[in-house]
Amino acid sequence: MKNNGINSNYDLKPGDFNTRIRPAWCRGCGNFAIWDALKKAFVSLKLKSHDIIIVYGIGCSGNGTNYIKTNAFHALHGRALPVATGVKLANHKLEVIAMVGDGDGIGIGGNHFIHTCRRNINITCILHDNRVYGLTTGQTSPTSDEGFQTKSTPHGVLEEPINPLMLALAAGATFIARGFSGDVVQLKGIIEKAIRHRGFSFVDVLQPCVTFNRQNTYYSYIKLIYKLEEEKKYDDRDFSAAMERARETERLATGVLYDTEKSIYEDGLKQIERKPLVDHVIKDIDINKLLKRYT
Repeated sequence: MKNNGINSNYDLKPGDFNTRIRPAWCRGCGNFAIWDALKKAFVSLKLKSHDIIIVYGIGCSGNGTNYIKTNAFHALHGRALPVATGVKLANHKLEVIAMVGDGDGIGIGGNHFIHTCRRNINITCILHDNRVYGLTTGQTSPTSDEGFQTKSTPHGVLEEPINPLMLALAAGATFIARGFSGDVVQLKGIIEKAIRHRGFSFVDVLQPCVTFNRQNTYYSYIKLIYKLEEEKKYDDRDFSAAMERARETERLATGVLYDTEKSIYEDGLKQIERKPLVDHVIKDIDINKLLKRYT
């Protein structure tokens, strides 16, 4: 697990991570399944609320700030990953999770996504991929299908969509998976593996928007999806195989596409070898030496 901690005498249940605020997502929204799978993964990993911080982007998924009982930070649009990176470097004992949408995390935050992948920061990123801007009532997003008609593209999207899996592979993420909000059991297992992985973990969740995307529906995904774990010969350590599966459009693989190990960003930071930055006392630092060095 990313924080390498195990809690003894653990007796929490998924419902213990609920707040008093009832989710206001649309009935049938895929966010409910992600919310459920995430809490179940926390229980399986024996994590407690104070062990975790979730950094949310802007979007319908960002409202989870109010619905999951953990430490939380609601970042600016597209800026969840740099905030999550800062949190991890300040206190690497925390389990840091970034919850982003496709417009938030891949559109406005696309540059941050690429560089977080290549740095291999030891955090988990979960992409709520509904292929539309849901919170702002249905505009095209970077993952919208070519030809998809929205209020911002009444004649259809002209560009080919970004493929988040291929982008993550090319940028250097060390754990890459795809889940489906119509399958909570599989999604819970994927999130659990992502959190356990040492390095940057990316989970692309196919999440139907039942209000503003009538093209990418539960039914349409069920017809396309197949599970990698049911293929005995698939090797998630094979980069080329992962890229081949990520490129597929006539069918969509769910499960872990790629899982490899390499040095994480934090390994190069001597400042946190002894203890987290938040545990350092300012008197341990000689400011005068720093001032003389840089003046």
